[in-house]
Amino acid sequence: MSLFKKNPFGHSLFLKLWLIRIAGVLTHRRFKGFNDLQIHGSEIIKTLPESNVLFVSNHQTYFADVAAMLHVFNASLSGRNDSIKNVGYLWRPKLNIYFVAAKETMKSGLLPKILAYAGSISIERTWREKGKAVNKQVKMSDVSNITKALNDGWVITFPQGTTKPWKPIRRGTAHIIKKNKPVVVPIVIDGFRRSFDKKGIRIKKRGILQTMEIKQPLEIDYENDSMEKIVEQLEYAIEQHPSFLKVIPSSVLKSEEELNKKRQWRY
Repeated sequence: MSLFKKNPFGHSLFLKLWLIRIAGVLTHRRFKGFNDLQIHGSEIIKTLPESNVLFVSNHQTYFADVAAMLHVFNASLSGRNDSIKNVGYLWRPKLNIYFVAAKETMKSGLLPKILAYAGSISIERTWREKGKAVNKQVKMSDVSNITKALNDGWVITFPQGTTKPWKPIRRGTAHIIKKNKPVVVPIVIDGFRRSFDKKGIRIKKRGILQTMEIKQPLEIDYENDSMEKIVEQLEYAIEQHPSFLKVIPSSVLKSEEELNKKRQWRY
């Protein structure tokens, strides 16, 4: 690799390589040590094209979710199925993986700024700012940056735009899908909210079972499917459609903690 080669956002690939290696080593025990990450379906990762892949997932912490996915993706690409044992896969990680994150979150400290360089596509929220509800126009530069990232590689997005469960899918994700026609791969995670604080940096509890299920790519008719249909398909795929609440006995819905435990029993 050339020391001076850069990605489409002007970031040095050499620096990004070492940031991923160091951050990967520092975070590995959070998923294979302090806690146990059980993975399902990672063999799908090796079948995906080099670019224009969009991963959609539910969201539980700001940073731990993405860190776990980067571990799983790179481990799978190096031949490990449903396992992140032995961090040797970090020596040659895939460098064109990006994740969508709120701009205000990525400017909230030194670590977020480092993670931003390692692969975030920072966007301005149109519905919330500094903890308050707002109603802003979508910035076309944000949409263009996501398209640029898809053209270069893989993008991870959390279409609910919040770490709170059962919130609606943002239509912007459906717009990106219609516009770019990517391979859309759903991911369902659990256990991260119990393991870490909201930012996903501080370990809140040890010995927690974390799960990550990577599902088959969605079948989407990019030309004929409406935005509403794509949104509904995403809700079902990442198991955040309101109907999922109906199959859980009301006695279990006393708290978010109990709800997450109920979902975890399925694995």
